[in-house]
Parts: sequence; C-alpha cells; structure tokens
Amino acid sequence: MSTTNTFQIIAGEHRGRKFSFPDAQGLRPTPGKVRETLFNWIQFETHNKTYLDLFSGSGALSFEALSRGAKQVVSVEKDLKAFQSLEKNRKLLKSDKIHLFNQDALKFLDQKSDQTFDFIFLDPPFHQNILPKALKALSKGNFVAPNSKIYIESEVEMLESEVAEFFSQKIKISKQKHSGQVHYCLIEIL
Repeated sequence: MSTTNTFQIIAGEHRGRKFSFPDAQGLRPTPGKVRETLFNWIQFETHNKTYLDLFSGSGALSFEALSRGAKQVVSVEKDLKAFQSLEKNRKLLKSDKIHLFNQDALKFLDQKSDQTFDFIFLDPPFHQNILPKALKALSKGNFVAPNSKIYIESEVEMLESEVAEFFSQKIKISKQKHSGQVHYCLIEIL
C-alpha cells in the first residue's frame, strides 16, 4: 500500500508550501533540519545560480533552491513514481526554471555537459557504492568548474583526501556535519 508523504519549503518565495511525494524504494527526503543547515551554509550565494540535483527523489532540495531564487534547476530521478510526483509539483509552481529528467543519474552524467553548475546536490541511495561513480562522472563530464560547490549526503563521513582522488581540480570540504545516520558536507571546487 502506498502512502503519501510531504515536505515543506523552509524559506524564499514558496516558504511554507507543502509538497507531496510517493513512497519509493530507497527514497529518503533530506530532513527539514538538514535542508535548513545546508541552505544556511550557502544562503548568500543561492540567488540566480544553477543547480543540478542528482537522485532528486522527493525534490525537496530542488524546490528549496527554486524558492530561494535559483536561475535554473536540473533534477534527475529514475524512479517513475517519484519523477511523476516531481512533474506534478513543478506544474503546481508553474515554473520554467526547473527541468526534470526521468533517467538514471549515472547515465545522465555519462553525457558530457555543455554547462557547469554552481551547486550540485548529490544524495544517492546508501550502501550501493554509487557515490564514488557519481563523483568521478561529475569531474569527467565537465559539470563542475572553479567555485562550484557539491553537497553530499552519505552513510559515511566524507574525507577530503578520498573525495580529492576524483577531481583534477583542488577541492576543499568547507562544511561537514551529521544527523542520526546521515553524514552531509559541502565541497568547494577551488
């Protein structure tokens, strides 16, 4: 039996607005407290920026970025039910600033990008060894540039030396915290 879950936008143009999303295997929406911390970290840099939300799931990060003045949000989600929910929520906002792709994120990253992104949200399913593949593909596919920032949610603490292996550019973990079993950090491409 499927239940409907909701999340609420924390700040910005759509503050307080609730969105629903379906149950889907491995779907763990970023909790409000964690989302608030992330957007506090980047609050003075969010307006008029480009975002890539891989493994978008509920779309909580995408819609929060949109609410806070994103220039463009690209959301990638392979689960059909979750994707259809994203599409429904996009239509509710009547926004042409969010572009949705019903595709496996790693296959999406296999295509070389013709643009870099200011912020990349990387929250893959846990315990499937997807994160290293995604980081390697991000670097190889021209998705990041100097000053890009990558937000990661993971089941383990990220170590700068391990993340640096995937990038030809220098990187720095500028912020890192954990909440329960979720570790999250913000990485800067230098």
